Amino acid sequence: MKKITCFPLLIMFLLLTLAVPVLASPAVTSVTADTAQKMLIDGNNRFILENYSKQPIGKVRRAELTKGQVPFAVIVSCSDSRVPPELIFDQGLGDIFVIRVAGNVLGPIELGSVEYAVEHLGAKLVVVLGHEQCGAVKATIDGGDVPPNIQAIAAKIQPAVTAARDSHAKNIYEATSQANIINMVAVLKADTILTHIHGVEIIGAKYKLASGEVEFLQ
Repeated sequence: MKKITCFPLLIMFLLLTLAVPVLASPAVTSVTADTAQKMLIDGNNRFILENYSKQPIGKVRRAELTKGQVPFAVIVSCSDSRVPPELIFDQGLGDIFVIRVAGNVLGPIELGSVEYAVEHLGAKLVVVLGHEQCGAVKATIDGGDVPPNIQAIAAKIQPAVTAARDSHAKNIYEATSQANIINMVAVLKADTILTHIHGVEIIGAKYKLASGEVEFLQ
């Protein structure tokens, strides 16, 4: 009778065990911060010129995305319905990781979302996207009684109001919007998780409602 050995079975088991983590590892983007910014600029130019790239959003693309996501950039944007990042940057499903909140302000939940996209999905560019005529900015400047949750947003914007007033800006609303973008960029740059990941760039940008142009603030 032939002697049966379990050695080949053991080898097969070990190979399968080693293969599982490799197969299960999430894909990450290889796009650098500079390349990502250029992709956003190019997309915004297409949006301005109404020369849209017809990004795939059909069933084939949706099926691809069931395997995971590899966004090339993170956008922290205001919730304003006039400022949808996927449209103004002419991007498709799975291309950019978007966090939208009134006033494009940052708290623990928003910061955690950015950290996830950078640390686990590999995005190297983070953009804080403000815009003209921001309602959250106007409400903060105008003051008055507001519900507690809205007051929490205004409290994040208030330092920008102070900075704009101290600068004696002609347009206090737009100066506050600009200062708020800069302040939120500073918050992200102070985040220890983001700053310890090599190659990550954090920048601000402002959207112009009428022209559709996104101005990057360097």
